[in-house]
This record gives sequence, C-alpha cells and structure tokens, in this order.
Amino acid sequence: MNSTVKRSIFGVLFLAVMLGGLLFYDFLYTILFAFITFVMLKEFYHMTMGEAYKQVQSSAIVDGVIFFLAANSYFSGGFSLTALVGIGLLILFLLMAESIFRYKENSDFLKTGYIYAGLLYIGLPLALSNAVVFRNGAFSGLLMVAFFCIIWASDVGAYCFGMLFGQKAWSKKMCPAISPKKSWAGFWGGLLMAMLAGAILYWTGLFAFPIWHCLIVSALMHGTGVLGDLFESLWKRSTGIKDSGNILPGHGGLLDRFDSALFAIPTGYIYLLVFNLV
Repeated sequence: MNSTVKRSIFGVLFLAVMLGGLLFYDFLYTILFAFITFVMLKEFYHMTMGEAYKQVQSSAIVDGVIFFLAANSYFSGGFSLTALVGIGLLILFLLMAESIFRYKENSDFLKTGYIYAGLLYIGLPLALSNAVVFRNGAFSGLLMVAFFCIIWASDVGAYCFGMLFGQKAWSKKMCPAISPKKSWAGFWGGLLMAMLAGAILYWTGLFAFPIWHCLIVSALMHGTGVLGDLFESLWKRSTGIKDSGNILPGHGGLLDRFDSALFAIPTGYIYLLVFNLV
C-alpha cells in the first residue's frame, strides 16, 4: 500500500476514534485517554530507558493510568482533592521504594530519573485533561474538540507553509540542531491557520468567548504546541530514534501525535481559567 494512502487511512481512523471518545459518553473518553496514557508512557520509557529497570517501568505505567483514573474520578465528582493528592504522593513513594529493591550492582540507577520525568511530562498533563471535559461533574468534550481543532489546524498550516516556503534558500530554520525541517515559514503559517481555526470556532459557537480571547488562546496554543513538538524531537534526537513507536502506521507512535497537545492544551485551559471563561 502506498505510504501516503496508508497515512491518510490511519489518519482518518485516528480522527474518528478521537471524536468518538470526546463527543459521546464519559466512559468512552475515560477508556480512550487511559489507553493513550498507557501507550505514551510505554513509548517514552522504551525510548529513554530501553530494558533498564523493566519492572519499575511497568509499575510506573500502571501508576500513571491509576493517577489518570483518580483525576477522572475527582473532576467527575467522585473523589476529594485530598484523596487525589494522596494517591499521587503514594504513587511516587511506592515507585521510589521499588527502585531501591529492584537495584542491582552495576545497574544504571540514574536511569530511574526518567520514571519521574515521564510521569511529569506525560502522566500529569493527561490526568489534568479531565478538567477540560468535566464541568461541575458533568461531561462535555466540546472544549477539548475545539482545542484539538486548533492544534490540528496549526500542524496543517505549519506543514503546508513549510513545504511551500520553508525549503527555500532564503527561509530560516527554527531549531536546525533539533529538527532540521522546521522553518520559521512553517511557524508563521501554523500561527495563521491556528488563529483562523479560533475565529471559525467563535463563529460556529464552539468557542463561546469574545473573539479576541479566541484569537489569543489560539496563538498561545500554537506557540506552546510548537515547543511541545520540538521538546519531543529533542528527546528522540538525544536517544537516536526516529519515531516514538509504530502504533499508527505512517504516523509513528502516540507520543509523536500528542507531543504538541501536552503543552498546548494546558496552555489553552489555563488561559481560559485566568480570565474566568470556564
């Protein structure tokens, strides 16, 4: 099968699964994002730790999913904040204890630092994504869908403008040492498309905020999304791999698909919180 066709087919399937998990029932969202948490942590630990401390990796992945489910229960009204914080601290304590008892002579103990990096980088943002879809215990994935529309528009704009103008001799690269193909032409194209998406979301009513808030939050999400993309590229370049995984043929791993979202979605939601818009 042609690589472009394969990429398109799996891209459409990915989009359908995401929309299905966000637009219908809360249990579909919970299952989908718990699975995403599981796979992304697995990809990150495989990328950074390889076979080192395999048992601790497995425990951290399970613990990341447990923390996501605990946050899900808190934001849907089932847990108290004290219980959520207590579970988070207990998870960290148990992982530290397990690292002690799994230690073997000549093993690279410093690699266990990636355990906590993965929980902070991936586990925490995904757990807090529950705040975006639950409002006073009631589920609605429309705001999350709007956020993803901005991120996807940003990606499409960056790709198209980057292909058209980013490879020209006069076009400057953003971070050639990390991602040689990323250009400032792609950045500005992505910004334009993200803000256009924000305006369309305003006109369709998916963003029920003043237009200037819609444009600002779109611009901020684009900027932090680019940083998220580059941050993941830095991890991959440092570990010498091309893709974080192969769960999506033609697209790589889930971490490759959600790298922008890990930075952009918290940015968008925090902006709306600061201005009392949610």
